[in-house]
Amino acid sequence: MSLTMVSTLWILLVFAFVGGALASRLNDPSFGQNYVITWGGNHVVSLDQGREIQLYMDKSSGAGFGSKLNYGSGFFNMKMKIPDKDSAGVITAFYLNSATSRRDEVDFEFLGNREGKPITLQTNVFVNGQGYREQRIHLWFDPTSSFHTYKILWNPYQIVFFVDDIPIRVFMNKTEMGVDYPSQPMQIIGSLWDGEDWATDGGKTKTNWTHAPFKAYFQGFDVQGCPSDNSNTEPCLSSNLWWNTAEYSILNTSQIEAYENVKHKYMTYDYCSDQQRYPKPPPECPQ
Repeated sequence: MSLTMVSTLWILLVFAFVGGALASRLNDPSFGQNYVITWGGNHVVSLDQGREIQLYMDKSSGAGFGSKLNYGSGFFNMKMKIPDKDSAGVITAFYLNSATSRRDEVDFEFLGNREGKPITLQTNVFVNGQGYREQRIHLWFDPTSSFHTYKILWNPYQIVFFVDDIPIRVFMNKTEMGVDYPSQPMQIIGSLWDGEDWATDGGKTKTNWTHAPFKAYFQGFDVQGCPSDNSNTEPCLSSNLWWNTAEYSILNTSQIEAYENVKHKYMTYDYCSDQQRYPKPPPECPQ
């Protein structure tokens, strides 16, 4: 091969690499394109030209952000790395919220713990202001050591919580049975806040402020959702939206297997099995 041909190939490879990097950047929008800081602005640090956000919490404040738009359905995701060290009482959250008096809400909440003890990931679903549908798991990895992806699929058929593409919870639409289902437009929210009154050991274990500031990191600010700025989410139920197609109406075989494995190995609490709270399981629970 001649020197000229080698040089040409090298230039083409460089262009391909640069083009790929630019395409990746275009598909990885900065925070400000879809989100705004909603509180604790002096406890927020922008990194990597806005493609990573650090929230930090001390005794004076935590911080939070929200999407500029509300959504009526979608497949929402966030990459997160939660506070390390002794994080008892510290809550890191990624969730959807309608911000109405009878709110709909779909939650990922990390409940911090004393150093060396497992961190709990709690999920919850509120409909028309009614929650108390908690499930809790201990993850199969350390969520403080690296970024992992947390996803919420919300469509007319089901709400599915995913961790790194593994389903950890399913809340089916059973309105035909009289079970309420989230239907109000919701904002995407991330936050870091002090929940020592309840988060760890039922509030018995308090926040150790000598380890402050506690830091949580967020990446992945693209949004796959149907914008909806009013109470009519009907257009967001269309089967023309890819997350509303039949493929996303139920879990597939491999997802069911992974989901059952999570429930068997990692679930530590399920409100459906709490006979003290619910002598008769709620209607959305397996009977």
